[in-house]
Amino acid sequence: MWPHPGGPTTGAQVARTGAARSLVLPLVVWGAARTVLLLYVLRVFVFPGVDVTTDVWVIYQGWYETLCQGTFPLDDVTWQYPPAAALAILSPALLPFLDYAIAFFVLALLADLAVLCALLSAGRRPGRSPHGAWVWIVGVPLLGPTVYARYDVLVTAVAVAALLAGARHPRVMGALAGFGAMVKVWPALLLVGAVRRGAWSAAAVTAGALAALFATAMPGAFAFLAFQRDRGTEVESVGALVFHVARHFGWSGEMLLNYGSVEFLGPYVSAVSTAALALTGATLGWLLLWRLRATRFGPHTLADAAFTAVLLFTVTSRVISPQYLVWLIGLAGVCLCHRESRMRPPALLLLAAALVTVLEFPAGFAHVVSSDAYGVGLLALRNGLLAVAGVLAARRLWRSTGSGAPVVPVPPQAARTKESPVSS
Repeated sequence: MWPHPGGPTTGAQVARTGAARSLVLPLVVWGAARTVLLLYVLRVFVFPGVDVTTDVWVIYQGWYETLCQGTFPLDDVTWQYPPAAALAILSPALLPFLDYAIAFFVLALLADLAVLCALLSAGRRPGRSPHGAWVWIVGVPLLGPTVYARYDVLVTAVAVAALLAGARHPRVMGALAGFGAMVKVWPALLLVGAVRRGAWSAAAVTAGALAALFATAMPGAFAFLAFQRDRGTEVESVGALVFHVARHFGWSGEMLLNYGSVEFLGPYVSAVSTAALALTGATLGWLLLWRLRATRFGPHTLADAAFTAVLLFTVTSRVISPQYLVWLIGLAGVCLCHRESRMRPPALLLLAAALVTVLEFPAGFAHVVSSDAYGVGLLALRNGLLAVAGVLAARRLWRSTGSGAPVVPVPPQAARTKESPVSS
């Protein structure tokens, strides 16, 4: 018989009430923080430093008008994105009753909310943790209004969905990773820890289909590849620290807006850029070696490997833009949804790096451009935190998947196949 409405409360009702209450605090904190971010990007409040919304109000809207004519920005060297990035730039058309920039900010907010809901849902499963959602709730506002003024939050939402699909739905995960890679390349790294061939094949099919579609439908789909030539070293990268210091000792190069970012150009820049590319290549080699050596794959390994790979590629890149940390915060959130994840210390270092990043850009970018002690100090601290986090993440990933690592049960969906990690 059903209990009388006025009768004693059942255990199920208590559980549902407790679960509902556990969602209130995260949603309230998220809503308060995001309201402040929206007020900044809508220019109700003025955030100190560089106006980060210019990219949306001017650059993105200009690209939008070009893309609406059925072609890519063929003569704009700042367009350096895979062809499916056009979908992100065109997405404000979904809200035709709003101005372009306002529609973009609203969509960024919705993508942010989608990531939060996905992490909250994942954290409520048996054996999972709510810490992942809190990484996202806290980490995003630490980066300031830049998060809503770039389309990276949209890509991050796709990447988070892909990782959460994980071992249960490898083909869905692969399709999402392939789609994300055609929007901004880096989601291809999500496949580093995939143990099912279905994930790789779905990613290849999705990326190939999108590439063919854009190549035949819109001129200049892959013109962005040529725009990567002759780039310098971006002023916020690890390698740029060499030239920030060298400027005080008579280095004859210059700092210019080049290919859409502020870069160092001049003597020895090509050598530093080549060294960065070599380190990126070494990172790829290490990931391949890890994959060949790894013998223990748990439910958390996919996310841990993706976070580590993207973090290492970010640190070794000749460009480190503030919005890159949005990717890492999203991936760290997925890692910490798993209680067994080894990425808690690197995730905490990442949050510290996010706080330093907003002080460096947009708040203190004038100091960075002038290479004064404050600007160089912020860069050295931020990049140092990222580098330490990268090394620590790599070390923990290596140890957690080696032959001596403890065995972690894999979900039944992932265990149905006899494939080994090496053969996938």
